[in-house]
Amino acid sequence: MSEPIHVIGGGLAGSEAAWQAAQAGARVVLHEMRPVRSTDAHKTDGLAELVCSNSFRSDDWENNAVGLLHEEMRQAGSLILRAGDQHRLPAGGALAVDRDGFSQAVTQTLERHPTIEIRREEIGWPPEDWRLVVIATGPLTGPSLAEALRARSGEDSLAFFDAIAPVVHRDSIDMSIAWMQSRYDKGDGADYINCPMDEAQYRAFIAALRAGEKTEFKEWETSTPYFEGCLPIEVMAARGEETLRFGPMKPVGLTDPRTGKRPFAVVQLRQDNALGTLWNMVGFQTKLKHGEQTRIFRMISGLEHANFARLGGLHRNTFINSPRLLDGELRLKTEPRVRFAGQITGVEGYIESAAIGLLSGRFAAAEMLGRAITPPPSTTALGALLAHITKDADAKTFQPMNVNFGLFPELAASARVSGRDRKKAMAHRALADLDAWLGKDRVAAE
Repeated sequence: MSEPIHVIGGGLAGSEAAWQAAQAGARVVLHEMRPVRSTDAHKTDGLAELVCSNSFRSDDWENNAVGLLHEEMRQAGSLILRAGDQHRLPAGGALAVDRDGFSQAVTQTLERHPTIEIRREEIGWPPEDWRLVVIATGPLTGPSLAEALRARSGEDSLAFFDAIAPVVHRDSIDMSIAWMQSRYDKGDGADYINCPMDEAQYRAFIAALRAGEKTEFKEWETSTPYFEGCLPIEVMAARGEETLRFGPMKPVGLTDPRTGKRPFAVVQLRQDNALGTLWNMVGFQTKLKHGEQTRIFRMISGLEHANFARLGGLHRNTFINSPRLLDGELRLKTEPRVRFAGQITGVEGYIESAAIGLLSGRFAAAEMLGRAITPPPSTTALGALLAHITKDADAKTFQPMNVNFGLFPELAASARVSGRDRKKAMAHRALADLDAWLGKDRVAAE
């Protein structure tokens, strides 16, 4: 009998990885610690249990990157999308599901698969005699496995409150107000986008930060403190009127080209991806509610019409520094028999987690069965997400990310597509390129 691929974790990513590997012809053992060891967030022992929202977000594949990811996964035979479609609830243009029916469908499908074995046990670190492994343990990774990960990766970014700053689409920043400059013209001299504030704007902004509605911690999160070095922006604002102006919003070393003077305060944005389409608000990690973030951060000069690829957040999370630790097929560089999948790789969202599970399962099956496989093109949602977490993101500032069109390469200049039709053109390009990739994968399997 052939050796199995061991998948650790029965969430969305692990369930998808197990399904994809088994459908490709590999034997799979899926290890899930519940109910042997429960978590503070899960309520059942079902596979692919949804612990927060029951929404997979927009299902509009022509105009929304997550909707495009849905469609790509459907075409790639995703179990998660199949179960989601079967248990869909009315939600406008979003894909919302009956959480219990969805989990039961995934669990039953995997239990009935002839080449998948499900073992209810906690795994510390995969034994040396396991030839190929996919770790898909998610943001609530068990303590023994988290400690083993920390020991092997040297990372401190495990099981702590993850402070995330908002990310803005570059083309939504008003560059007639903002300008490019590094403090004291260091580096290349223009590594940051600067959004200025005069004193009245600054005072109004501080007042809004202090009064803004904040997200409350869940009961099971209260024992994990956030780091003093990455306090939420509104917590810093509460410490004093001038705190931010002498912290992340300090204007020293900068000159507003419109006035020839140093602004009273400044918000800096730093490039967040290799394509230069996404920019991170430096020092703006926050626990403001999402609607409040959009309202308050659009008070900043130059960001009045900002389009956010990701809003900020603060929550307990477990993830690895994938751009530094993983190769292009999601293998741990220091131990290539081990792959990672799901939220632990630094993606945000149910569907993004399942998508990385889909890829990891396919990669592992191809390796086990001696078949050739290449990563999906970066013009696809699957490929763009994979490229972001394995090579495009800056390892020094890596933070979890949802899929968005800012991760995709731009259209060819010859396309001459208007801004309104840009996303639709990118989506049609993605599905055409995915079809070619899936065709090659099918040929390699034969």
